Amino acid sequence: MELIFVDDGSKDRTLDIVKEFAENDERVKYISFSRNFGKEAAIYAGLKASKGDLVCMMDADLQDPPSLLPEMCRIIKDEGYDSVATRRSTRKGEPKLRSFFARKFYKIMNKASDTEMISGARDYRLMTRQFVNAVLDLSERNRFTKGMFGWVGFKTKWIDYENAERVAGKTKWSFKKLFSYAVDGIVAFSTLPLKFLLRFGIAISVLGVLAIITSIVLVIVGVQVPGWIWATEIIGTLIGMESAFLGIYGVYMEKIYIEEKNRPIYIEKDSNIKG
Repeated sequence: MELIFVDDGSKDRTLDIVKEFAENDERVKYISFSRNFGKEAAIYAGLKASKGDLVCMMDADLQDPPSLLPEMCRIIKDEGYDSVATRRSTRKGEPKLRSFFARKFYKIMNKASDTEMISGARDYRLMTRQFVNAVLDLSERNRFTKGMFGWVGFKTKWIDYENAERVAGKTKWSFKKLFSYAVDGIVAFSTLPLKFLLRFGIAISVLGVLAIITSIVLVIVGVQVPGWIWATEIIGTLIGMESAFLGIYGVYMEKIYIEEKNRPIYIEKDSNIKG
């Protein structure tokens, strides 16, 4: 057995404490990043460094109950599942507004993507080596692990548990970061924004044409239509369509740009893992 701690550029004594553990127990391994690269990079680094036949991901704040591990191992061993994943049965202790947007996000993703997204899903998961290797084979830089777990397939059993309070510290996931994470997920596993733009563009075009036809009819029946209305109808329609198209096109181009640069997902500063 091995315990791998990934220090995602923390500024407290996290790494020092983990090193103390490692000095007293050779099973304790650690990887420390040169800066904060984000949760997805930390997950990738931990999975990549793991060597066991079974691999478990768990947050260090103990919101994921370790007491579930024996049952998770039993399910894989006796019931033939490739992974055992967890989801919160309640969002107790979480701000209502955040819970609302989280539920909406999963609804949108399940309608927009062929990959199933489970509402309330946690990163706490036990996986076989085959499952882990399949996830690692997805080498993109813009990683959205929740989507990747669903995309690779395999048999997964879900376990529900009640949300627990953090043992210490405060979450670094602000609403802005969560929103950005949600956008990454939508862009990575759905072309819905592009389809929406196509429909939006068609709708705006139809409205613009109807407005122009209305103005023409008014002129025919003798109503004088000021020139600025004509200009507003035509220019407004074209600018609105162009702005919408360029905006969403830019989001996808940004992701392609990042992938093409082929930068490492993370940079390791310190580790006691050989090789």
